[in-house]
Amino acid sequence: MAVRLLVSAGEASGDLYAAQLVEALRRRNPEMQFYGCAGPRMRSAGVEAVVDSSALAVAGLVEVVTHIPRIYGEFRKIVAAARRDRPAVAILTDSPDFHLRLARKLHALGIPVVYLIAPQVWAWRKGRLPLMRRVLTRLLCIFPFEERFFGEHHIPASYIGHPLTRSVKASAPRPQLRERFRAPESTPLVALLPGSRVGEIGRHLPALLDAVERIRESQECIFALSLPAGFSSDTDLQHFEERFRRSSIKVFKGSTWDLLACADVALAASGTVTVEAALLGTPMVTFYRVTGASWLLGKLLVRVPFYSMVNLLAGRAIVPELLQGDMTGARIAAEALRLLDSPELRRRMKDDLKQVSEQLAAAGDPMEIAASVVEQ
Repeated sequence: MAVRLLVSAGEASGDLYAAQLVEALRRRNPEMQFYGCAGPRMRSAGVEAVVDSSALAVAGLVEVVTHIPRIYGEFRKIVAAARRDRPAVAILTDSPDFHLRLARKLHALGIPVVYLIAPQVWAWRKGRLPLMRRVLTRLLCIFPFEERFFGEHHIPASYIGHPLTRSVKASAPRPQLRERFRAPESTPLVALLPGSRVGEIGRHLPALLDAVERIRESQECIFALSLPAGFSSDTDLQHFEERFRRSSIKVFKGSTWDLLACADVALAASGTVTVEAALLGTPMVTFYRVTGASWLLGKLLVRVPFYSMVNLLAGRAIVPELLQGDMTGARIAAEALRLLDSPELRRRMKDDLKQVSEQLAAAGDPMEIAASVVEQ
């Protein structure tokens, strides 16, 4: 009888990492079967979707409240599937609000839980540590300082390296990519990366589009907007389509790495994409905005000197962070123009980003290391 594993991810980045781990496990054990909460990449890797992971992708402490009944319905589906078809191991990826609750249920069912992408309790919500210590069989960390932190709190943790260090790469040389994005080298190419979830994209686009218009007043540029693969731009962004046309913004899906690899500057929502930009050496301006209530609550709970992982790893501000009230079209445009106007500033930022990317690389392939842990 084939070994069956439950795999669950709740966001685009989690879907990517979980799919890579499934592929690594399948290479080692072709007979393994996988089911759970899956996005497009996991489904492509052969995971049977009991729940669509897009149902869990909500950003913000307060914003999630209105989605709780729907999310709880999906939660019950996953628990029922685990109870009905007991997996040998459960692999839960990121999305700690959902997955730590799920881990508690799975632990009560006697199912070993491997947690991929450690919750950032070193930054906030350290009250989660006792639960993690009780219900997690093994925690897989992608940032170098996390293994020691969780070890000090008696949580079995392994540093595997950041999965993106092995997977992030362009599909073609820069000249071919510039041609694909219809961007001659004589004109700067600016990548617009407003986020991976509908809510955050909607909050970020007004200021981002204002910044585009302001940049255009000072410098001729080509602007390309990147959306996740599978994102339904026809319905989710219909209110912005006229502004895209008016500002001559090209919209692409599933091309983020290629766009970053050939862009001169990226304007990026704080999150996984900033790590991807660092690995590709793309100078960037980062930003993020949530509702006012979420921001005030977050200020009380979060204890970190920086919000961008790039700056946290560097231990200093190497990329601009424009958060909440500072995230305006004028501020984004000003920071972008500073980079566009100064090849030396871009060069220094590229050097700093290279040092960050070197910190993220482990000795082996992160997903092969993770697969060994799951097999054990």
